[in-house]
Amino acid sequence: QVQLVESGGGLVQAGGSLRLSCVASGRTSSELTMGWFRQAPGKGRDIVAAISKSGDSTYYADSVKGRFTISRDNAENTVFLQMNSLKPEDTAVYYCAAKPLGYISVRSHEYRYWGQGTQVTVSS
Repeated sequence: QVQLVESGGGLVQAGGSLRLSCVASGRTSSELTMGWFRQAPGKGRDIVAAISKSGDSTYYADSVKGRFTISRDNAENTVFLQMNSLKPEDTAVYYCAAKPLGYISVRSHEYRYWGQGTQVTVSS
């Protein structure tokens, strides 16, 4: 069983930055493909970014390309999401997710493990 714990959310003004962290336990993170998803009120859970087990391959949703960066430190079993130039439309609960299979996926149902989520609120 894998446990994921997110941190780093909060309230920030538009144009500001936040860095989310997700620590994995119960399994070595280098065995897991990781993703960040977000869910705004009344909307579905959408992919934000994903990263391969080794970190050499990444995916970004079009809405965050050039502003967000996903990275990982397998020695620390941690995945990060650096969010710059934040916009009010980035407001959502952000979830860390993990899957044991190697390929990156944008489909939430393919991720087996989920964190509890962290709220990100961007004020205008």
